[in-house]
Amino acid sequence: MQKPAVTLMVKAARAAGNVLLRHMYRVDALNIVEKDRMDYASEVDRLAEAEIIKEFRRSTPDYAILGEESGPLGQARFTWVIDPLDGTSNYLHGIPHFCVSIALCENGEPTHGVIFDPLRNDLFTTSRGSGTQLNEKRVRIAERKDLTGAMLITGFPPRERARASAHLKCLDNLLVDAEDVRRTGSAALDLAYVACGRADAYFEAGLKPWDVAAGVLMVREAGGKVTDFKGRSTGPMDNRGLPPRQIVAGNLKIADALQNRIVNTGYAAAFD
Repeated sequence: MQKPAVTLMVKAARAAGNVLLRHMYRVDALNIVEKDRMDYASEVDRLAEAEIIKEFRRSTPDYAILGEESGPLGQARFTWVIDPLDGTSNYLHGIPHFCVSIALCENGEPTHGVIFDPLRNDLFTTSRGSGTQLNEKRVRIAERKDLTGAMLITGFPPRERARASAHLKCLDNLLVDAEDVRRTGSAALDLAYVACGRADAYFEAGLKPWDVAAGVLMVREAGGKVTDFKGRSTGPMDNRGLPPRQIVAGNLKIADALQNRIVNTGYAAAFD
């Protein structure tokens, strides 16, 4: 049985997903803005977020909202953290890999999460203490014991290009042991894929709360571990003003091995 909050989140995520699908073949007609260097948003992001906020305002008017496009709306013990289109660059280029990501946080800690891929109709849901589900079936994190043969996922966010050489040095080292490294373009789906075993581990820097709030909870509830590059807590997920964060996610053994490799290759020190 889904928790009432998750039922509401699923309804909102599906409404936003319908917006994304309606516009995906008319990308050339969209108004697109560059929020930051090589960081784009379109009117579809805003329309999808508006659908989500409409659902939440109707049902939970006292909750705060932190949306990627709308910013912080109010302050409260409970906060909806919304990424209406995670994978905007993929979407705008016609690459079929993007999603809607929503988390409910209590005092900064994610308690419920939904990630919805409208193209594949993949619905990932999670609640604290209740595990993680993919299309209503319980999933568990992969059981790989070390980096040998691992399928890893990472990302190259524009805001972190100054540290690209350290990142590439780390990847060079990881590929001695790993089977391969993917760069998919959606942090939320990356974490969901780790949670359900489609990938063994994920690491990326330059992330915002709306990118990872739902996915972090999914990995933990699927039996995994999530830290920053130095093994510390990922911190609150309801504050727009925090600096971009780093994430390492995987099962307990591979997350530790990956995090240690990030430190030993000097990539973690690039953020000092």
